[in-house]
Amino acid sequence: MFEIRRYTAQQADEWNQFVAQSKNGTFLFDRRYMDYHQDRFHDHSLMCYIDGRLMAVLPANASGGVLYSHQGLTYGGLLMSPQLTMVETMALFGEMNAGLAQQGFAKVVYKAVPWIYHRMTAEEDLYALFHVCKARIVARDYATNIFMPNPLRWERVRRRGVSRAQRAGLTVERSDDFAPFWQVLTDNLGTKYGVRPVHSVSEIELLHSRFPDNIVQYVAKDGDGRVVAGIVLYVTPRVVHAQYSSASPVGKKLGAIDFLYDHIMNTCCDGIPYFDFGRSTENPDGSGLNEQLVFQKEGYGGRGICYDIYEWTL
Repeated sequence: MFEIRRYTAQQADEWNQFVAQSKNGTFLFDRRYMDYHQDRFHDHSLMCYIDGRLMAVLPANASGGVLYSHQGLTYGGLLMSPQLTMVETMALFGEMNAGLAQQGFAKVVYKAVPWIYHRMTAEEDLYALFHVCKARIVARDYATNIFMPNPLRWERVRRRGVSRAQRAGLTVERSDDFAPFWQVLTDNLGTKYGVRPVHSVSEIELLHSRFPDNIVQYVAKDGDGRVVAGIVLYVTPRVVHAQYSSASPVGKKLGAIDFLYDHIMNTCCDGIPYFDFGRSTENPDGSGLNEQLVFQKEGYGGRGICYDIYEWTL
């Protein structure tokens, strides 16, 4: 039924056009985003056709005889055309598994697109994973989000943070200058966790230049114009996601992050149903829940969603 081809760079335009029209794709699957770190991964993305018509794509990379639905992305399983049926999806996984086994792959590790990002219902893949692939869940991550049409009241500690920031005269602005906040972010992550941001400042500047409406930064400044906190948002049709948020010691003392979230949620989320704070776990399998971080996000009215990772043998 399907002709399954491996993606090549010559097909970038076709790929990008399909992602934009798919049921469950976001700009993270645009090749202009995916390929910024192509040197770190051996790409093995797949394009799936019926009678010459592209019906699904799988962003993927290969490593050690394993096909991963792309390790460079937070989420990302099969991206589907609205015209792809359930029966066709089951056939696709069967044919894809047979082809991968012939190519010498031993296993597939698969991260589904969380349902809050779907532009229309799109969980045909999950049914096929269970009944065709006999997949098992090998990791379950935890993220916190708000359903914006019905938000919970902020906890008092978060509301007090907004008041402190207002009394201190902090201001919020949208900014395309990422360097000042990146210094705050890098210092904070290094001091607290001994790590660096996933993106370097040059990488986030490059991605912002390619997706200026999808990658948006807000910063909080003190009376002298110094950046004391910032939040970088990834904006998709269904979700505003806080990709990075951090504050300097002064910003933390003054409630700058609370102030930023208050501004963003009241002015920047019109018509988008979900605000996603992202994950609060420390280990690849989703264990190591950071309870302090979850407490902060729940204080804004956030509640939980799980990001699952599946695995099956070929």
